[in-house]
Amino acid sequence: MPGEIISGAAPTRMQLIALRKRHRIAERGGDLLREKLDALMIEFFQFAREISALRQRTQDILAQTYRRFAEAEMLMGFERLTEASLTVQDRFDVEASTRNVIGVSIPHASVKVRPLEGYPYSMLGTSSKLDEAVGLMSEAVKNMVELSAAEAAIRRLAEAIAATKRRVNSLEYIVIPRIENTIRYIEMSLQEREREDFFRLKRIKKRLEQEEAMQPVAPLLTA
Repeated sequence: MPGEIISGAAPTRMQLIALRKRHRIAERGGDLLREKLDALMIEFFQFAREISALRQRTQDILAQTYRRFAEAEMLMGFERLTEASLTVQDRFDVEASTRNVIGVSIPHASVKVRPLEGYPYSMLGTSSKLDEAVGLMSEAVKNMVELSAAEAAIRRLAEAIAATKRRVNSLEYIVIPRIENTIRYIEMSLQEREREDFFRLKRIKKRLEQEEAMQPVAPLLTA
């Protein structure tokens, strides 16, 4: 018989009923997985757009930051700029968490920037360009953390998409065809058995009819 069948499947009516039920479940499972795959793809492209925007914004902010630092260096000198930069304290609180997206755990991170209570370096001998650079760098750090979390999330989604595709393909090209082949095999086996039983019963009936027809003649032959 063409096509692979389930090993050890007995050609019985009970097995046929069980396989038909299994076929319905497999098809429903395939439909649900395809729906999940579609939803994951939507999330993936949403993150892709978000990452593109975050990356562009981060690059723009960093470019502005470097320009302000360069301008501050020209006005202050490298050594004074370095001394002032070393006094800037860490003002970033990173909050990491996860959220469930269609059964996939997605990493999420946000940054809270504590407000400056005055600049830690002296205003004397420094430039307003340094103040601007410090503010821009805070914004850049916030964007970089969000970008890193979004990139981790899209990698997780890509893994989930690949795994879901494998399951869909397994059902569509292996599991369901094998069940369908086995159902056809059992149906053909049962039909063949029914034909054999029909002809067997027909032969038995014919023989009984012949024996019954011979019974009245038998005493005459023996007389």
